[in-house]
Amino acid sequence: MRVVHAWLSELVDIPADLERVATEISLRGFEVAELDQRRGVIDFEITANRPDCLSHIGIAREAAVIWSNRTRPPALAVMRPADESPIVVEVEDKALCPRYCAQVFDVRVGPSPGWIVDRLEAAGVRPINNIVDVTNYVMLELGQPMHAFDLARLRGPRLIIRRARPGETIRTLDKVDRPLDEEMLVIADAERPTAIGGVMGGVDSEIGSGTSRIVLESAYFQPASVRRTSKRVGLKTEASIRFERGGDVAAPPVGIARAAALFEKIDAGRAVESLVDRYASPRPAVGVALRADRIARLLGQRVPSVDVPRILEPLGFRVARDSSTRDERWAVTVPSFRVDVSNEADLIEEVGRHYGFDRLPITFPPLAAPQPPPDATIVRSRKLRELLTAAGFSEATTFAFIERQSAVPFCEAGAEPHAIANPLSEKFAVLRPSLLPGLLDSCVHNRRRERKDIQLFEEGSRFTAAGEGRAVGLIWCGPAQAHWSAQPRGVDFFDMKGVVEEVCAAFGASIDFTPATRSFLLRGRAADVWATGNAREWLGLIGQLTPSVAAARGFPESEEVYVAEIDVRVLAAHSSRDDTKAQALPRYPSIVRDISILIDEALPAAAVRGTIRSSAPATLVSITEFDRYQGKGVPEGRISLSLRLTFRAPDRTLTDQEAQDATTRIVNALRTTHGAEQR
Repeated sequence: MRVVHAWLSELVDIPADLERVATEISLRGFEVAELDQRRGVIDFEITANRPDCLSHIGIAREAAVIWSNRTRPPALAVMRPADESPIVVEVEDKALCPRYCAQVFDVRVGPSPGWIVDRLEAAGVRPINNIVDVTNYVMLELGQPMHAFDLARLRGPRLIIRRARPGETIRTLDKVDRPLDEEMLVIADAERPTAIGGVMGGVDSEIGSGTSRIVLESAYFQPASVRRTSKRVGLKTEASIRFERGGDVAAPPVGIARAAALFEKIDAGRAVESLVDRYASPRPAVGVALRADRIARLLGQRVPSVDVPRILEPLGFRVARDSSTRDERWAVTVPSFRVDVSNEADLIEEVGRHYGFDRLPITFPPLAAPQPPPDATIVRSRKLRELLTAAGFSEATTFAFIERQSAVPFCEAGAEPHAIANPLSEKFAVLRPSLLPGLLDSCVHNRRRERKDIQLFEEGSRFTAAGEGRAVGLIWCGPAQAHWSAQPRGVDFFDMKGVVEEVCAAFGASIDFTPATRSFLLRGRAADVWATGNAREWLGLIGQLTPSVAAARGFPESEEVYVAEIDVRVLAAHSSRDDTKAQALPRYPSIVRDISILIDEALPAAAVRGTIRSSAPATLVSITEFDRYQGKGVPEGRISLSLRLTFRAPDRTLTDQEAQDATTRIVNALRTTHGAEQR
C-alpha cells in the first residue's frame, strides 16, 4: 500500500519527517517496503489479515494512536436511501453479494484536476478521466472499490447481481474476452454480463468521452467468491485484492457519499434521485469482553487501565467500562472494517501492538505441570536427522506439490499421481508420489552452481496409490567421502547401501536386500529393502537413477546419481530400541583367515554370506569382502571373490587348528552349495 504523506496528513496530524512516520508505523506491524523521499511516499507491506489498512484512512487510524491525535474523516455528501431511481437493481445471489449500492449521477467527463492526478500517480495508479479517477481515489482513501457504468449503454436499464450462466463470456476493460462459469458472480444488465463482481468491469458499459449519465456501484462481495473468480479468470486487480481479503460491509454507501462529495468539489457531476441500497440481512455488531487480568496474562505485563481505551478508540473500537463485576474489564464493540478481530485475544494483540512489544518483560512462562514426553514421531524424526547429518547428508525441504512430468516416472506401474484440483501453476499440478523428484531437482540446482559432491535427505509425506505415507529420501552424487590423502572415487551403490544399513541398525531393524526392478532405477544397480522382523515387510529401495530420468531433470548423463527411500512407518514398526545392551571389549585375541574363491558372477553376495554363516561355528564374528576380480586368469562368467573371516571366542583363546577347521568347513559348504572353487 503506497501511502502519500500529504494525503495522510489531511486525515490525521503526523510529523513532517517522512522517515520518522515510516519507522513508527512499521513498529506496529507494518513492514516498510520502500521509502520515496522525493515524492513523499511510504510503501507499506500490508498483511492479508488487515484489509482495513489498504487505505489511507486505515493507516491514519494507526497514526492517530501513535501520536495521540484524532482522525479527520473526509467530507461526505448526504445520500438519501430510497427505492426510486432511474436504474432497477436486483440482487439474485445474496450469499455472494450481501450488500449492493447504486447511485445515478449526471456527469461531465473530462480530465481530473492536478491534485487528484498527482496523488493517484504517487500512489501508483494511472489517471484516466475525472469519473474513473474519483472511484480510484475513494478506493485508495477509504479502501472501498467502486465501478462506474455508462447508464446509456446498460440494457433495461437494469443491474442484476447473479451467477454467470453456462456459455457466457465478457470482454473486460483490458480488452480480453474471458469465459465465465456458474461459480462466478457477475453484474449483468437485462441481457448480458457487464462486469465480473469484485474483479473488473466490461467494455460494453465503459465510461467514455460522450458519457453523460453514470451508475456508480459500491458493494460488498463474499471474499472467497472473489478469490476463486480472480484465480479462474487469471485476473488480479486492486479491487479484487481488497474484496478477497474481506471488505467492510458498512462501507458501500460511505464510498458513494465520498464520491458524490468529490464530484461536487471538482464540478464533475451531481446525484440524480436517491441511493439504492440492497442490504437484505444487516449484520449485527460484534461485541467482545476484554479483561485486564487476561491482558496481563497473555502479554506478561499489566497494561495501565487508561491505556486500553486510549489505544482501542482511535482504531475505531467503541470501549465501555463494564461495572457489572468487581474485575476490571471492558465491553468492546468491534467496527465492521476490522474483519480480523473476533475474540479477546485479538483485542489484546491490538493493545500489545501499540503499547509496545519492546516494553514487555522477557520472562519464561510458569509451568503448571511437568512437560509431557515428546511424541514418538518427533523423537524418530530427530534421530533420523542426527544419523543422516552424521553420515554427511544435508537436510532439504521441497514442495509436496510438483509438476506431473517429474512425478510420473516415480509412480507405481499403471498409477497416476494425485492431481491438484486448483493448482497455482503447472509446476504444482500433482502431489508427489515420492520424495525423490524434489531431491533430484535440488541436486540439479546445486550441481549447476558448481557443487560436485552433493548429499541431501528429506523426511516428509508422499502420496501413493495406497494413500498418504511418510518416508525419508536420500540422494547422493559426486565423489564419495574419503580422506584427503586417498585417491578420489565416485560414489557407488554400496556407499548408499551402507548408509541405509547404518540407519536401520541404529533403529534396531533387521533387514536384507533383494534385486529390484523399477523404471527409474538402473537394472543391476537397484535393490528392494526388506524388514525381517516378526513378519517380512517391504521397507524401501535403493539404487542408481537411470541416466534418462536424471537427464530429463537437467542432470549431466555422464554422472551417476544414487538414491534411497525408506518407509518411516515400517521402520518404526520394526524398531527395537528397548533391547540396547552394553557389551564389554573382547578379552581374547582374534584369528583372521583370508580365502579367495571362484564363483558365478551373477551370484549375490548375500547368498555367499548366508552360506558362510550357516556352515561356520559361533566363533565367526565378521565377514568382509575385500577384493573382487574378473579378467585374465578367471574363466568367463566367473569372478574371483576374496573374503576375510575373523574368528574369536568369548571365553578363551582359539587355536590355529580350530580356525583352520572352521575355514575348511566354510570352503566345502561354498563348493557344495554354489560350485565355488578355492584359488
